[in-house]
Amino acid sequence: MAAAELTAHALIAQHRPTLDQALEAIRTRAYWSPHPEHPKAYGENGSLDMTAGKAAFDAVLNTRLDLGQPGTDDWVGGEVSPYGLELGVTYPHPDVDELLPAMKAGQRAWRDAGPEVRAVVCLEILKRISDRTHEFAHAVMHTSGQAFMMAFQAGGPHAQDRGLEAVAYAYAEQVRTPGTAEWSKPQGKRDPLTLTKSFAPVPRGIALLIGCNTFPTWNGYPGLFASLATGNAVLVKPHPRAVLPLALTVGVARDVLAAAGFDPNLVALAAERPGEGVAKTLATRPEIRIVDYTGSTAFGDWLEANARQAQVYTEKAGVNTVIVHSTANYKGMLSNLAFSLSLYSGQMCTTPQNLLIPRDGIRTEEGPKNYDEVVADLARSVDGLLGDDARANALLGAIVNPDVKARLEAAAGLGEVALASREVSNPEFPDAVVRTPVIVKLDGAKPDDEAAYMSECFGPVSFAVAVDSAADAVALLRRTVREKGAMTVGAYTTEGEVEAAIQEVCLEEAAQLSLNLTGGVYVNQTAAFSDFHGSGGNPAANAALTDGAFVANRFRVVEVRREA
Repeated sequence: MAAAELTAHALIAQHRPTLDQALEAIRTRAYWSPHPEHPKAYGENGSLDMTAGKAAFDAVLNTRLDLGQPGTDDWVGGEVSPYGLELGVTYPHPDVDELLPAMKAGQRAWRDAGPEVRAVVCLEILKRISDRTHEFAHAVMHTSGQAFMMAFQAGGPHAQDRGLEAVAYAYAEQVRTPGTAEWSKPQGKRDPLTLTKSFAPVPRGIALLIGCNTFPTWNGYPGLFASLATGNAVLVKPHPRAVLPLALTVGVARDVLAAAGFDPNLVALAAERPGEGVAKTLATRPEIRIVDYTGSTAFGDWLEANARQAQVYTEKAGVNTVIVHSTANYKGMLSNLAFSLSLYSGQMCTTPQNLLIPRDGIRTEEGPKNYDEVVADLARSVDGLLGDDARANALLGAIVNPDVKARLEAAAGLGEVALASREVSNPEFPDAVVRTPVIVKLDGAKPDDEAAYMSECFGPVSFAVAVDSAADAVALLRRTVREKGAMTVGAYTTEGEVEAAIQEVCLEEAAQLSLNLTGGVYVNQTAAFSDFHGSGGNPAANAALTDGAFVANRFRVVEVRREA
């Protein structure tokens, strides 16, 4: 669609059907996605195919990404891919005293456009991002360390789905209240009291999106589009190691806003100098009224305590737990767990960390298996999955930063190693740090082991924790979720009573539960429009991606009353 055609009418005609399908999807929770997952689906109707997408990414390297935003006082960069490539891209560094007033200036027209126009403008942004999925995939790969196919899917269509999901929830919440109402109150023999009332959703102000290193688009798009669709300007502050995917996103958003007749400064980038720590400064500015954050618990807690002027949405960290009690598909269980532990080197906030296994063993369709057998068989399953280096590279990606590598290396000293991590060479990227997972055996009855399994160890590290019984496993699960939080909980059991006990803990402690997964769905994956990512009800996160609560407090409804 040419810039001259970006009228409200044209955008509604093009994107309203997609919005309606998204609204139906969040109502039914059934599978739906308008964004193709397969790389070969791109290359027509203006979208970039694999070759053009790679060329577009290469063309950005070693350039200055000028977004045309006001208040630029410097150019900053320095991203180095986990695969060893120096990106060489520089970005505008803002003088926020100039940039923030410029962002606020366009909010009135954006507010007055109304929920539907805002929604379809957001969908046009997502459509243009989707057309460049191959380009964005390389940007995500070389900032997060994800393998290409995961960067393509999670950083592309899955992230776009989450953004669209946020737009759908935002639209639904804003139109829940009618625009106008005629009010008449009977007064007996006297004339009734009559008023004409109008109701307008109004934005809170400027939203600050604090991006993460591992999933810059997947974790960033829900907050970005939820705030934008509810009328707020959005300042995007990427992780210093993962600027490019969100900077490209900001560029697309600014182009679409300008073409649709709105102020492009409604979306802007705040890149930072090394060690500047600008997130703290921005998060406490009075102009910032919403904060979205994904990252460490320590900084998430700081934001919740100190950004008092803002509505703060955090996804922090937790200790994800799987109870292994019994199974009717032993090999399927092992295969499913092995994949879950290996995917992206365990660098997902949903990856299982603690596997609670009764020390007397579990029942399977193959007969009883004791604790040592279960752990050894799981180690062999991971080894089998990652035995071929080409397959291992495609699943593991690269270690995202030195801190993860240090935790991985230290984990071997915490207990008996059931599966040692090994180095995997990547012929295409010799400088990539690629490591297979480590599995460490710990005893849930030993106080010395508790410090390890009750702390988050982000990365390819898992603990096989021996417990006395199913009841002890359930009790430890409850304590872990209550004290440390969990983005995901998994369980394997063939007993109804045990399943009911685990489910009750997850209902009471607000943790998302996956039961008896043995096929191609994994505990650390969630599907937009159907699955909730986090619950907002335990210490791992104060919000869920994505639900009504995630969007409803990004705007308020203001009423104007007139006598009829």
